[in-house]
Amino acid sequence: MTGSSERDQRRSEQLPLQFTHDSAQSRDDLLVSERLAAAVSIVDEWPAWPSPVVILAGPIGSGKSHLAQIWRERAGAAEIQPISGSNAATVAADGPVLFEDADRRDFDETTLFHVINAVRQNGRTLLMTSRLWPMSWSVTLPDLKSRLKAATVVEIGEPDEELLAQVMVKLFADRQLYIDDKLLSYIVTRMERSLGAAQTIVDRLDRLALARGTRITRPLATEVLKDFGSAGPND
Repeated sequence: MTGSSERDQRRSEQLPLQFTHDSAQSRDDLLVSERLAAAVSIVDEWPAWPSPVVILAGPIGSGKSHLAQIWRERAGAAEIQPISGSNAATVAADGPVLFEDADRRDFDETTLFHVINAVRQNGRTLLMTSRLWPMSWSVTLPDLKSRLKAATVVEIGEPDEELLAQVMVKLFADRQLYIDDKLLSYIVTRMERSLGAAQTIVDRLDRLALARGTRITRPLATEVLKDFGSAGPND
């Protein structure tokens, strides 16, 4: 009966409307760890890049899209999708361009080849993000393969526990919330190692605590982690 009662309580909870929090996304607010250092450097060094085409490669939640958006704002870059019939190559000839999730989005190989040529011929820059290194993309066009081999690839690894802890402290601070170090450690050691997971967990904890009129506690954290599929079997 207890379990059923708890489930009914959770179903009937009225979660507050999700207001936008001022989670800073600027370069000055970026938390830099060793795993991000090379990628941050490439963003900071623009436009003095080692090659006109740079690819940030890393797993989901590693921070590559965050960095790409910081670069897009800094460079005034246009976002493109190089599909057949698009004006992506023309846009690339006019200024910096960004192509996100290249390994997961449809692109026309000939069009991407023309985009890279336009970048090289007009002294422009192209930033791409991907979960995989370009050699693992399903590319068959030999000329495009050659262009991708000449690109600068910067790999980003999964965030470690120290970085996740720093990120979560910042996310809680953005919401004017504080949790003690022991509770923070409890969450970080049990959660998925991704920046996206950190943001989702902080958001869920904030909203549940507000809905129930309570502070953020270990039982609340355990509940959220289990819902997120991150808590260990003995928690």
